Amino acid sequence: MARILVIDDNAQLRQILKLTLTNAGHDFVEADAGELGLQLYREFPADLVIMDIILPKKGGLETIQELRKDFPEAKFIGISGGFQKKTDHNQTLAELLGIQRTLSKPFTSEDLLKMVSEVLTV
Repeated sequence: MARILVIDDNAQLRQILKLTLTNAGHDFVEADAGELGLQLYREFPADLVIMDIILPKKGGLETIQELRKDFPEAKFIGISGGFQKKTDHNQTLAELLGIQRTLSKPFTSEDLLKMVSEVLTV
C-alpha cells in the first residue's frame, strides 16, 4: 500500500488518522508542524501528504508551496475546518497550489479512505 505523511497539529486527529490508515494497510508517518513535515518528506518522500491547512508557525499553505517547489509530483489532500465555508480563501489558495482534493473537518473514515484511494490512483 501507500506511505502517507499526515501533517496536523491536533494529536487526537493524528491518532484517529493513524488507526484508519494503518487498518487500511497504509504506512503512516506523522508530523505536528510544517517544518517537521518538510524534513520527513525530504528524508523519505511519501506517496501522499494529508495536510492541515491551518497550522501554527509555518502554515499548511506555505509548507505545500515549499514541497511543491522541490517535489512537483507530490500528491496532497488538504484538510481544514475552514473548508466548510464556501467563501474560504484557504481552499481557493490550496486548489491553486495543486492540491488534488480538500476535505472539511469533521469527516468520516469512509470519506477519508475514499479520497485517499482516488488521489493515489490519479
